[in-house]
Amino acid sequence: MENYRIDKDFLGEKEIEVNAYYGIQTLRAKENFDITRTSISLFPNFIKSLAKVKKACALTNYELGDLTDQQKDAIVQACNEIIDGKFHDQFIVDPIQGGAGTSTNMNVNEVITNRALEILGYPRSAYDIIHPNNHVNMSQSTNDVYPTAIKLTLHELIYKLKDSLRYLRDAFDEKAIEFKDVLKMGRTQLQDAVPMTLGQEFKTFSVMIDEDIFRLREAQALLKEVNLGATAIGTGINTKPEYQRKVIKHLREVTGVDYQSAGDLIEATQDTGSFVHISGVLKRVAIKVSKVCNDLRLLSSGPRAGLNEINLPKVQPGSSIMPGKVNPVIPEVVNQVAFEVIGADATISIACESGQLQLNVFEPLVAYKLFTSINMMRRSFYTLAKKCVKGITANEEVCMEYILNSVTLVTCLNPILGYEKSSAIAKEALATNKRVYDIILEQQLFTKEQLDELLHPRNMVSNFKG
Repeated sequence: MENYRIDKDFLGEKEIEVNAYYGIQTLRAKENFDITRTSISLFPNFIKSLAKVKKACALTNYELGDLTDQQKDAIVQACNEIIDGKFHDQFIVDPIQGGAGTSTNMNVNEVITNRALEILGYPRSAYDIIHPNNHVNMSQSTNDVYPTAIKLTLHELIYKLKDSLRYLRDAFDEKAIEFKDVLKMGRTQLQDAVPMTLGQEFKTFSVMIDEDIFRLREAQALLKEVNLGATAIGTGINTKPEYQRKVIKHLREVTGVDYQSAGDLIEATQDTGSFVHISGVLKRVAIKVSKVCNDLRLLSSGPRAGLNEINLPKVQPGSSIMPGKVNPVIPEVVNQVAFEVIGADATISIACESGQLQLNVFEPLVAYKLFTSINMMRRSFYTLAKKCVKGITANEEVCMEYILNSVTLVTCLNPILGYEKSSAIAKEALATNKRVYDIILEQQLFTKEQLDELLHPRNMVSNFKG
């Protein structure tokens, strides 16, 4: 028995492994694009989205009388199996490819075709029965299938990203409650400012993240407008008049999501604005979480020669030469994910700007960067919450010592003593290394009882302690 079969296209013939479900165009792409040394199977949600699009198209073509019962049933079954996670190892093309995603589309067409043939009892490559282009790709072009599948994938991935952000937000909320009575010194420009609670500081982190969950929800709504039915450039060439309306209906049924057809399919086929917007929101999220990680590293710095207001969980030794050193490796890795996302946003911006006339050929790179960014962010946020935030402890005595030694305690006396007198007290405290408290008593500006009431740190934070 031969271990290969012969597949043909208009460029010639190729030997295909006999058990492979992909065909000649997939193999050509595999040989041409050895770029990332990965394959689109790296993104299972994308493969499932492509199968959902193909299923919706097959159901529409059948409804319009262009597929037989047998062809429709076999194609739909093949799509369902892929949606269920089967045959993903057959999706072998590199995510980054020339041709605006045609190689990916043909990889899907060929796998569905050969699995459908197998279901019907025919050998692979019996394309006179079911053909990758004539039947599985009927009424379609890469230029409407590919961006539609990207949007379906992003819509699902953003749900998962929001879940990870909620988990991280809740972890900070728990710490905000735990630290609600821990008084500490607030800082602006890395200089002492006024007292606050550690709970307030951690609640801020939670609120920052919660805002971005809402921004993602807004951006996600943009993904519901698709150009399926546009075919090559948006004119709907090679489709029946009823096709475009019906295929959107079937897409909604297949996905359970209220997808809508773009108002102008020619515009929608070349416009990548939704991808630019999504990328921008991802960058916003990454920047804000990275800033939080910067704060965690700074607050835990030391332990003897830094701020040392909080302790991060010790997850691994920090040095190959310095015994006992432990580094803030979890915030550091999240920082690096943020840098990657920020760089991806620049790449996506250039790729989207570089589209020409009726199509943007760089959508494979856009998809690769968006999918990669979301997956990295999602995993890093869970890592940050589980391996860092949940195990943070407070050094309450250190926090209080900073408050008592800070000259900015005099700020609360401004309304009573005036700015000039308060500034003079602060200046003397700095020059003599005395505490503000002691200087005021020496100058007999207040009695000890009055001063204790005025300078009690709990009177210098808002009523909100969370």
